[in-house]
Amino acid sequence: MSKTQEEIDLAYENGRFIPGAQAYADGWEAASVAFRARVGGEYDVSYGAHPREAYDLIAPDTISKGLFVFVHGGYWISRHKDDWTCYGEGAHQAGWTIAHLGYPLAPEVRISDIADSIARGIAAVAAKVDGPIVLAGHSAGGHLVARMAMPGVLPEDVLARVQHVLSISPVSDLRPLLELTMNENLRLDPEEAERESPALAPAPQTPVSVIVGAQERPVFLDQARWLAEAWDAPHIVLPGRHHFDVIDDLRDAQSPMLKTAFGH
Repeated sequence: MSKTQEEIDLAYENGRFIPGAQAYADGWEAASVAFRARVGGEYDVSYGAHPREAYDLIAPDTISKGLFVFVHGGYWISRHKDDWTCYGEGAHQAGWTIAHLGYPLAPEVRISDIADSIARGIAAVAAKVDGPIVLAGHSAGGHLVARMAMPGVLPEDVLARVQHVLSISPVSDLRPLLELTMNENLRLDPEEAERESPALAPAPQTPVSVIVGAQERPVFLDQARWLAEAWDAPHIVLPGRHHFDVIDDLRDAQSPMLKTAFGH
């Protein structure tokens, strides 16, 4: 029996399957406001012509160990960098300069345009901070940071500095999204879906860890596995975590996730 459009769309729906989903979003936003109020930084610095092409850069109190860049999710169609500042807390505690990138959203732009924006944003912050670079992204952001690991996306001198990529709950193969109602906004066609899918690309030289919560939707478990298998990358399944709390370890400098990324 063929699936209804609603059933196809529900496979990629997260919030409706997480009790108290809105409370998680409210918590991210409140913690991020508090974090920005507590620490000084360079906020809303433009890196491009679009108003959303802006970054926040927050240095530690000590000599910086390197640059930690976080790219947020929201299916490329929603959310804002300001909602996620708190997810740089762990890296900041560990002595890294943290950067949060904003980017234009669909349907105004395509996913390939968003990847171009992220590459330019990373190059901009990398020019301001010396040392190694760690990239972390969640959901659509997990897709985008995986794209950055692929040759020819970042400038070669910037990619050479990337010591680890944390691709958290990524969408790694975009072809299933062609069937979703969401694609009315994403405007993916088969060619772009294939070109922008990390799981369909050769494994990069850059170390990548693929992380997912054990309680996530089946398609996200699949998407993470596909990338880990395609790239022969570490595949970390966090017990008891779902799509909205799988990134909580980024707030803890002592978490195994960050220790792995920082080479501890």
